[in-house]
Parts: sequence; C-alpha cells; structure tokens
Amino acid sequence: MSKKQNHSSLLEFVGRNPRTTERGFTLIELMVVMAIILILIGIAAGNYQRSVLRSREAVLKQDLQEMRKAIDNFTMDKQAAPQSLDDLAPQYLHVIPTDPITNAKDWVPVVDSVVLTPDQQTSGITDVHSASDKVSPFESTAYNTW
Repeated sequence: MSKKQNHSSLLEFVGRNPRTTERGFTLIELMVVMAIILILIGIAAGNYQRSVLRSREAVLKQDLQEMRKAIDNFTMDKQAAPQSLDDLAPQYLHVIPTDPITNAKDWVPVVDSVVLTPDQQTSGITDVHSASDKVSPFESTAYNTW
C-alpha cells in the first residue's frame, strides 16, 4: 500500500473525502483572534484618552501662564491692574483663550487690591484660574487651583 492510498483510506475512515476537504478557520480560532483584537483596542483606547487629557492639561498650563504674563504686563504698563480679562485683548493677548477643560471662556479671575501708585484708586485682576472643579488624575490637584 502506498502513502497516497494509506492517506486517502485514513481520510475516508474519518468520514472526509480527500478531494472535498475545505480549508479555513474554525469558529474557536476566529473567536480567539477577535478576543485578542478587542483587548488590544481596549488598551489603545485607554492610552488615547490619557494622552488627550495630558495634552489638555498642558494647554491649560500654557494658557494660564500666558494670561498671567499678560496681566503682569498690563499692570506694569498702565500702572493699574486690569478690570476684566477683556482688557487684555487685543494688545496683550490676541484673544482670550478657551479653557481646554471646560471648553468655555469661563476663567475665574482673582481680584485683589493692588496699589502700584498713590493715585491708583481701583482694585483689579491679579491672577486667573480655571473654572473647572475637576481633579487632575496625574497631579491629584483641582484644575481651579493651578
């Protein structure tokens, strides 16, 4: 008996015709591959969300730094603190930025009585904070304290 005859008789024994055997994946193999793909998608989605939040926090820090610098420059130039954030645009800031955490221009200005000259009579803005009371998961501090 040759190998070919032995092979075909074995296939006939298990109920398969050697000419009609179909190639493909079993349901179990497809399910395992789909499970692996779903796990990888879940990991990637979590990493994406963290990177988006980190970038928003970086933009928030940059915006706060720029607005504080503009407040300082306004105060030094005018010898009086600005009365509102709108006083800073367009000379000290091109536009008042949008808070990347709340997606609104809802900054919380800190008004303090800063007397730079004897003839200054009004108080003004000395600092600015985010209006969001959410806490950063990376720094464990509220955004409105930055």
